[in-house]
Amino acid sequence: MKKLTEKQKKFCDEYLIDLNATKAYKTVYKNCKSDNAAAACANKLLRNAKVKTYIDSLLEEIHTKKTADAQEVIEYLTSVMRGESKAEIVVVEGTGDGCSKAVKIDKKPDEKEKLKAAELLGKRFGLFIDKQQNIQTVEIKENWFDTEKGDESV
Repeated sequence: MKKLTEKQKKFCDEYLIDLNATKAYKTVYKNCKSDNAAAACANKLLRNAKVKTYIDSLLEEIHTKKTADAQEVIEYLTSVMRGESKAEIVVVEGTGDGCSKAVKIDKKPDEKEKLKAAELLGKRFGLFIDKQQNIQTVEIKENWFDTEKGDESV
């Protein structure tokens, strides 16, 4: 089985920048000047099984590096709720004579942010019930036929 050529790999890398196959093809294959020809050739490359596999592997790699998993989200919300996280904000300070300057400071979560984190964690763990739960017991009586009298009793 043949591996991808260097140009095919470069095409895949360029394609993943903005998902524009025509632009990626024209960037890698400099001799192609026509947009229509580039679009046709790029489409053909994208249908190639090896190119598809390579793009899928790159997308999976990007996904695992940049996407938070459930554990990470829960840990973050917990740190916000406990006031352990910090956010960098810009504050304007007066320096005198009508002048001011912007200063960056670290800020801990306020009560509103802690409450929201607690609410999201509570929803995740099912601590809050939005709707009333009604539990009813239903008694079912079966109709039976009295053979001695010849009629039906309820």
